[in-house]
Amino acid sequence: TSGTTGQPKGVLYTHRSTFIHAYAVSLPDAQNVSAMSVLMPVVPMFHANAWESPFATTLTGAKLVLPGSKLDGASLHRLIDQEGVTMSIGVPTVWFNVLSYMQQNNVRVPSLKRLLLGGSPTPLSMIEAYHALGIQVTQGWGMTETTAMTTTSQPLAQHRDVPLVEQHRTIYQSAGRAVPGADMRTVDENGKEIPWGSKQPGELQVRAPWVIKRYFNAPADATTADGWLPTGDVALIDEDGYMRLTDRSKDVIKSGGEWISSVDLENLATAIPGVYLAACIAGQHERWGERPILVIEPREGAALTEAEVLSALDGKIAKWWMPDAVIFIDKMPL
Repeated sequence: TSGTTGQPKGVLYTHRSTFIHAYAVSLPDAQNVSAMSVLMPVVPMFHANAWESPFATTLTGAKLVLPGSKLDGASLHRLIDQEGVTMSIGVPTVWFNVLSYMQQNNVRVPSLKRLLLGGSPTPLSMIEAYHALGIQVTQGWGMTETTAMTTTSQPLAQHRDVPLVEQHRTIYQSAGRAVPGADMRTVDENGKEIPWGSKQPGELQVRAPWVIKRYFNAPADATTADGWLPTGDVALIDEDGYMRLTDRSKDVIKSGGEWISSVDLENLATAIPGVYLAACIAGQHERWGERPILVIEPREGAALTEAEVLSALDGKIAKWWMPDAVIFIDKMPL
């Protein structure tokens, strides 16, 4: 993995860690894999072993469908339909394309009930669009160092009476809570643990039987003295243990000494009618150090202006979060 520093490092798994992790992700509140499942990972197997799916399906006897290199909307829709896929996993970018194909061609896939997305935050608009097609979107978080998925956004019993539209906005748009066997916390700049529910962002740290203690052949442990792995992610954990990623520590925009979440701005921008993809980047500023800039790929046929985008954000964010500029491009380089 290139991890948080960009320098390649070896992550060594054991049979034991992989086996325990396969059990954890097969549980109902994780990937919910059983012998009746048909699981399709739209993830290369070198990417944290396709998020554990080859091992979870082998453990449970589920059917495993591998899509190969054809990841366009039409090809994936055809494969899901032919093989009766009940659940799939992947990054939101791929499922943007599938969603667009299904909407444009007015088609559905009756067998597909669930998507587990990760790698980058899923916009609320996408969660709601798939719900309209009868498909539940959950999110998960993990990294190579944690044998991939370690959290999932599944509700608790206390949320049984919470309207689904509210669950979409809160539970399902979070990165989820730790699966059984894992634990997580956030710490401030001094390494002090931040209480859950304090609404203060901090660096995310995790521990579990499948989380590494040190990189392969590294001279020192990668974990803290008390056994937690620093992830390089900046996150909030609410009082119920649901984690929301606010940024990568290297990507967070620091303006006038205050943090601005590029992730939150991207999610809000993607929900604006006419916006297909959005990226929030930091522009250098003489006075404030950094300021947010939005880069947008409009939907086909949409005619958007900078003023319209900024007006749509007005009232939804703090005034000092407002991007200094909106740049429109023909194609987002992914």
